[in-house]
This record gives sequence, structure tokens and C-alpha cells, in this order.
Amino acid sequence: MPHTAPQHLAEGPRVAIRHFTLADGPEFTARSRESKDLHRPWLFPPDTDEGYAGYARRLIEDPTKAGFLVCEKDGGGIAGFININNIVRGGFQCGALGYGAFAHAAGRGLMREGLDLVVAHAFGPLGLHRLEINAQPENAASLALARGAGFRLEGFSPDMIYIDGAWRDHERWALTAEMRNTG
Repeated sequence: MPHTAPQHLAEGPRVAIRHFTLADGPEFTARSRESKDLHRPWLFPPDTDEGYAGYARRLIEDPTKAGFLVCEKDGGGIAGFININNIVRGGFQCGALGYGAFAHAAGRGLMREGLDLVVAHAFGPLGLHRLEINAQPENAASLALARGAGFRLEGFSPDMIYIDGAWRDHERWALTAEMRNTG
């Protein structure tokens, strides 16, 4: 279902989350280009108009995905993105998180605040029961974000995801609605 106007789904003290729109392309791709040194070798968000259009359309139209932009409330623009991929309904009610901060926002706690909002949205309106994060063991910032948001380490998967020309090992982290409610 296309989103025609940016509308906040949830707000925290410094950030709000909203769905992607096609109109976000110029800002998103500019932020991606500015953040290449931060993102490499962990992730490769689109940095061209054409790449963004395909990426955003998948997040907007595919029911197994939900994409969220983390936006600074004080006019700072897009701070990062958090996507729920591989959403499985039925008995699972789970999804896998992927995320990235943009360089201007890195290290300021904005993504942690945004992740808390996305998790609350996932366990609330989206009706999910479990969220998973798969992060490369060397990606200290990603692991710190997972740990800080209350995710628990569940295991290690060698050669799990093909990234940047090679199969990469990943740590598997998870959070359930019950863990969130009791934590």
C-alpha cells in the first residue's frame, strides 16, 4: 500500500519513525553517499535515484517487509533506517531487522531511540511476536545496538549471508514480545 505523505507512526523525545516514500529518494541517497565510510563493509544502502526507487518500492509494496525511516524531530532530517524483512505470519509472527545510521547521526543515540519505537510498533500494531537481528561479529556498533535494545544472543551462524562478494558469519540476536514486556 503506497504511502503518499510522510506521517509519523511513533515519536520519542528526539526522533520519530515513519514509512519510506518515493519522495525521500534525494535525501536518502545523499545521506547514503555521505555515509559510505561508515557503512562499509557492513551494508550497502542505495545511493542512486534508480536504486532507491526499487528499494523503496519493495519496502512499500511487499507485505513481507516493513521499512521505517528514523527522522530527527528538530528538523535534522533522516538519521537512519530500520527495516523488518522476511516477515512470517501464521504460527511464527516474526521478522528480521536490518538497520543503518547515517554518518551525521551516528553515535548520538538516535538509532537506539528509533529502534525502541520500531520494536514497539512491531509488537503492537504489526502484531509480531519475535524480532531477530543478524549481525557480523566484527560490527561492534550493530551488536551494541542489539544488546542495548534488550535483544539476547541466541547463536552463531557461519557463512550465513552473502555480503560484498563473500559469505559472512553472523551472530543471531532475538527479542520476543514477552521479553520486552518483562524487561
